[in-house]
Amino acid sequence: MISVIIPMFNAEKTIIRTLDSVRNQDYDLNQFEIIIINDGSTDNSKTLVENYKNIHSELNIKIIGQENGGVSKARNEGLKAATGNYIALLDSDDEWLPQKTKTQMGFLEDKSLDVDFITCLRNGEKIWFPYKKNAINLARITLRKLLLRVDGQTSTALFKRKVLDNTGFFDEKQRYSEDANYWMKISKNNVMYILAQELVFTGGGKRSFGASGLSANLQEMEKGIQKNLYEMYQLKRISYLEYILFFIFSKLKYIVRVLKAKYDL
Repeated sequence: MISVIIPMFNAEKTIIRTLDSVRNQDYDLNQFEIIIINDGSTDNSKTLVENYKNIHSELNIKIIGQENGGVSKARNEGLKAATGNYIALLDSDDEWLPQKTKTQMGFLEDKSLDVDFITCLRNGEKIWFPYKKNAINLARITLRKLLLRVDGQTSTALFKRKVLDNTGFFDEKQRYSEDANYWMKISKNNVMYILAQELVFTGGGKRSFGASGLSANLQEMEKGIQKNLYEMYQLKRISYLEYILFFIFSKLKYIVRVLKAKYDL
């Protein structure tokens, strides 16, 4: 079974498309456990998902309610409730293309491959340095690559339950770059890849930085990135010299992002 974790906060305009994208997967729907965590929504989201559950009885949908505690707390509540051997993350304003699950599961279930965690491309993305795809269209994810460039947006991720067991949960105190923080922790004990195939449509197709949502606050996002970097140094997963070099590199990227946002580049 695949547990699909969907945190939801005031998503009345998008949540039905998100759920439809799961229902339209080219995969056995009986293999899905859809866990929606209503993070204190004040709009019509809760009513919409309750109605959707009643209409689509063919889907195994569970709805968990909580006071607003942020996306990381919501994801963690979903992870705690998950019973599947595989876990997929999906945000309430994103959509999976129909072949996503079948394609990614093909790699996770292939016993000739060593894949614990797999993401994919979205919104016209390409594979860029430091990632490089191999003969079967996979690019290896490692900690140092993540510190240079975080690829693999949250809604693209599908992974084995062992990842949750050996890594734990999202940092609930972190509101920005929390997914990157979790990917970095996962990289310690698991084999991670990006599939160089576009299988997800996110955020209405907007760019990831400076356009909308939490990522629109570039200054706070940079604080989150620096927190991730310092945490990896504290955990002795990178050396002090590496910490300084990655720090400088991150600051340069931040300046570029600010300029792009300011001049709409």
